[in-house]
Amino acid sequence: MTCAHSLFNVVVFVKSANKKKITKAERLRLLQEEEERRLKEEEEARLKFEKEEQERLETQRIEKEKWRQLEKKDLERRSEELEELSLLEGCFPEAEKLKRETRALAQWKHYIQCDGSPDPSIAQEMNTFISLWEEETNETFEQVIEKSKLVLSVSDIIFFTFQLTEKLKLILLETPSCDLESRTIAQHQGSILRLQELLSQKVDVATELLLREASTLADLDSGNMEKIIQDENITLYVWANLKKNPRYSPTTSPETPVFSRYRSVKFSGTQIGFEIPRILATSDVALRLLHTRYDHVTPLYPNTITEEEHVPMAAKHFKEEESTEKAVTEEKVFAEENTASQAAESQSRQETELSLVQEEEPNSEALENIDAYYQEEENAKGPRYELEMRLLSEVVSAAQLRLVENTVEFPQTTEEKEVDLCHFSTLGGVYHLDILELPPQCKPVKGWVLVEIRQEGLQRFTYPPETTEEPDPENAFPPIEITLEVHENVIFFEDPKVIRWDAEGKMWKTDGISEVFYSREDRLISFCLDTLGPVTLIQDAHINMPYQSWELRPLGVNRVLMTVTSLFTELQIHIKENLCMLASVKLRSQEHLSHLEGKWMTPIPFILAMKEAGLNIFPTVYSHFYVVVNNKVPLVEMKAYRQMALLSSAFAFSWSKWNMVCNSTRVVFRVKEALAEAAEDHLWGLLMFSGDRAQMLKIREESDVFSEALQEDTEFHSTLYHMVKDFASAEAMERVRHSNCQFIDSVCHMLLSTRVLSYS
Repeated sequence: MTCAHSLFNVVVFVKSANKKKITKAERLRLLQEEEERRLKEEEEARLKFEKEEQERLETQRIEKEKWRQLEKKDLERRSEELEELSLLEGCFPEAEKLKRETRALAQWKHYIQCDGSPDPSIAQEMNTFISLWEEETNETFEQVIEKSKLVLSVSDIIFFTFQLTEKLKLILLETPSCDLESRTIAQHQGSILRLQELLSQKVDVATELLLREASTLADLDSGNMEKIIQDENITLYVWANLKKNPRYSPTTSPETPVFSRYRSVKFSGTQIGFEIPRILATSDVALRLLHTRYDHVTPLYPNTITEEEHVPMAAKHFKEEESTEKAVTEEKVFAEENTASQAAESQSRQETELSLVQEEEPNSEALENIDAYYQEEENAKGPRYELEMRLLSEVVSAAQLRLVENTVEFPQTTEEKEVDLCHFSTLGGVYHLDILELPPQCKPVKGWVLVEIRQEGLQRFTYPPETTEEPDPENAFPPIEITLEVHENVIFFEDPKVIRWDAEGKMWKTDGISEVFYSREDRLISFCLDTLGPVTLIQDAHINMPYQSWELRPLGVNRVLMTVTSLFTELQIHIKENLCMLASVKLRSQEHLSHLEGKWMTPIPFILAMKEAGLNIFPTVYSHFYVVVNNKVPLVEMKAYRQMALLSSAFAFSWSKWNMVCNSTRVVFRVKEALAEAAEDHLWGLLMFSGDRAQMLKIREESDVFSEALQEDTEFHSTLYHMVKDFASAEAMERVRHSNCQFIDSVCHMLLSTRVLSYS
């Protein structure tokens, strides 16, 4: 212990002695050395920073100079590139011209057939057809169904034509708005409404004829009449209560109160039926279920926008890109078409303005080449034809621009229970449920068949009765339970909702319906209705929006495969020439067979068929109110789709996550030449397009941060065509230049209709 203490004292003494040896001068010297070292380090850091800053500024200067040179180069060749693009985009008015010729040929073929069916485009023929059918009486239901096939065909075509003037998706590639006058549109609308009303009346007359013979058609076991008449468009279920036997349903126990007991009515061979209360089971009534695969109940234009309101909004952006002489030409041609009495004056103005166009047009050489191309076919009408094609190009472009504009106000519903038809879509047709008064039955008397015919015709049975008295428990009016089969051609991604038609308010509503149960395996839906009437099933129209990804991949010459993947499904669509076909449907990664697979249709009927099947990937002008949209500037979006369609024969395009990051004035997607080995992901490049500038990005799809830096050894271009031309093979560009105009038009239509750049 003492030894350790002594050792400690010695150590302290030595340290103290060493500490005392450092003099003040030495301390100052050490501090001075430390300060000099610090100053040296600071100077070195400053010099390093200045050097790095100079290098950064020099690099920045070089990049800016390089960028400036690229912009200058892009500006110098911009006119030439746009002229070449204009020549390539001549495929769109050419495709429209072919469609006009096809429509004219179809009208001529219809005319020379002389099969008695009216031409829906001619109001006189439609009026004659409707008037003649109104005069026909005592048609059987089979005859009405046969005639309804013609009505449905005519009505759909009229509806189709009318929609072309109101909804831009249908006007795009079928009939330009300038081809239809407002008077013609009004005539088509009136014809549709008259046909729908007439068809309903004819169904009632045919049902009355059937019910008059109910006693002769009665089932031997039950004593009641049951009849099922089926067609591809209509299925009729009729049950006549001849015996008025209020026997209870097997599921009802004797202890159940009388007023809650039901009579079960189920049509043989089906699961479709009714559970009716005692008051109906003991009355002279008939139950009718008319299932129409079409929907003639829903108003034609729910919350729609008028033509006059929408046209200026689209034209405003488009005309900013157009030259002054084109606007003058359009005004002249419009006046020429609508003022037949001033034909001579219009012809004079046409020649004058055409000369002005030829003098001022910067692309006069290209236009002369086009004119020479058609000169052999129409030597005398060459200038006029060229003028019409240029005007037609403007009309087509304006219609395409209108397709991607969101310029309508939010649709408002007037009642709490009203169904928003912009948010939901009806699927599977309409189920018309009716309780009918049983008409007097036919009676055989001495070889004659006597029947009492009432002037008022078929009458509905009011249920529940209109009375102010308190219902007696023995005669209460409980809801009627109905079981329906969901049409096999319709896909519901969620359990369908049931809605009913309010005849007074002329709207679909959700009230008066209870105890809804849907069996997905059996495709049966049961529910209770307070009172019978038309009902239908609805689904969110935007259930497949926004898309998770998309891809457009060439399959060969003038043939591509378009794939759209949503939360619930993956759809593959084949496009060739002017036709589209559903190639496959995957539901939750499992293949699903659809009745549309293998059926080639032109784009507009194809889109309608897809919507009717519940496979809706086609947004409307209202969809941005119900979907989180990556909204892009309409002009940029339209130009991107047009140029992607031009290149689709040889280049694949695909979704990119960076499209969400860049602002609304730019779109970003992946691109690669399809003639190269398509399976290699590293071949994909990222392309950014702003409508007037295309550039390849340095970043990759798997990068962490978005950057607009250019890919090495690439330049700016004014079009997508010239951008991909820098790295494409000669074979690919040759395929692009020789693509079929109808094929390009169809691809563009599908891109515009799905709007993959804004809805993914």
